[in-house]
Amino acid sequence: MDELVVRHAGVEDRGRITELLLRSWGSTIVVAHGVRYDAADLPALLAERANRVAGLLTYASGVDGLEVVTLDAVERNAGVGTALLDAAAQVASGKGMGRVWLITTNDNVDALRFYQRRGMRIVGIEPGAVDESRRLKPSIPVVGHYGIEIHDEIILERRLPPG
Repeated sequence: MDELVVRHAGVEDRGRITELLLRSWGSTIVVAHGVRYDAADLPALLAERANRVAGLLTYASGVDGLEVVTLDAVERNAGVGTALLDAAAQVASGKGMGRVWLITTNDNVDALRFYQRRGMRIVGIEPGAVDESRRLKPSIPVVGHYGIEIHDEIILERRLPPG
């Protein structure tokens, strides 16, 4: 298998990023914790194997750390998500940030397992937050993975060593 390379995305990657977001999320618009993001406009890390996109992570930087807005592994169970999450932690450390954090929804049990196995901890739950987010993005489904109704946001973080 060819080597996996993770790199910062450039303007020349915008078309591929938009295509992947549309395929994975149905839109480039992502809503979390009351904020509406256009993920195609955010800084991004691309994972590539043999010049093909293997995964994408978009993020927002703030005073409270580096927020992972989207994470998509095109190649499943091949280390892509882990490599992207580790690269995001390196970006955060390089900016002097103390944590990488993200939000997932209560139905996304596969993501909860993935993130916790990579050192992230649940640090908060916002009951009804997804119901509120539907006001900003009505296309958010009511029922998600495994037939679970989607209502709540779960906040996870990975604390980074001082740097």
